[in-house]
Amino acid sequence: MLTGQDAPSSSRFGPRRIREESVMLRTINPSTGALPFQSLMVADLGDVNVNLYNLQDSCRLIQEAYQKIVAAGCVPLTLGGDHTITYPILQAMAKKHGPVGLLHVDAHMDTADKALGEKIYHGAPFRRCVEEKLLDCKRVVQIGIRGSSTTVDPYRYSRNQGFRVVLAEDCWLKSLVPLMAEVRQQMGGKPMYISFDIDGLDPAYAPGTGTPEIAGLTPSQALEIIRGCQGLNVVGCDLVEVSPPYDPFGNTALLAANLLFEMLCVLPKVRVV
Repeated sequence: MLTGQDAPSSSRFGPRRIREESVMLRTINPSTGALPFQSLMVADLGDVNVNLYNLQDSCRLIQEAYQKIVAAGCVPLTLGGDHTITYPILQAMAKKHGPVGLLHVDAHMDTADKALGEKIYHGAPFRRCVEEKLLDCKRVVQIGIRGSSTTVDPYRYSRNQGFRVVLAEDCWLKSLVPLMAEVRQQMGGKPMYISFDIDGLDPAYAPGTGTPEIAGLTPSQALEIIRGCQGLNVVGCDLVEVSPPYDPFGNTALLAANLLFEMLCVLPKVRVV
């Protein structure tokens, strides 16, 4: 039996279910005044073709696909899917922008080294990114971290790289607007990427994920985090680890679709009224 971050996520069904729930979304964000569809050309480019029998080759295919997307001037918003995908996406991002800042919302650090001897898996994407110098480590912020762990190594590793680590308990019962003011100052005007693991939220709100952890963030805090990125140089975003088999009612996918809409609303060049 696999446990913790090593558990299979069943998140391959996530993108399809998020698309289904996205039919509930409209075109304007009255809360922020953002007009994304009136400001940008927005399109669903479909799924990236991957090799179901070879994870390393899948990463290669993802990187190549995103290099073309980024070269065309697109800002990708990715529906996941296993968090492993962020690693090849950031490989493509770094080829164009150099090392990028990272706003990472998650219950887990995702800076472990290996699982069952393998170095590429969903608990290790950001360790691989650091090793390849894809991240500007002074501009990496991890929010919502919590839960039990098989080792303290990921916690030590993240902090040793200079990441700012914000534990979930530091977010309990408070607005995250002040925190995001500090994050905005830290990110500055340089390129940054948003990676949002749905398990950053409490499973009361988002049960449909492979590695739920109690006492997580609330949806309102998630909105504060994403809206706090408005005006920053966001060059890409993803929302990962939605696993529909664990939530047959679709609430997790509906929440994911709304958070992706909020990410769309904070992209550069989106008009606000």
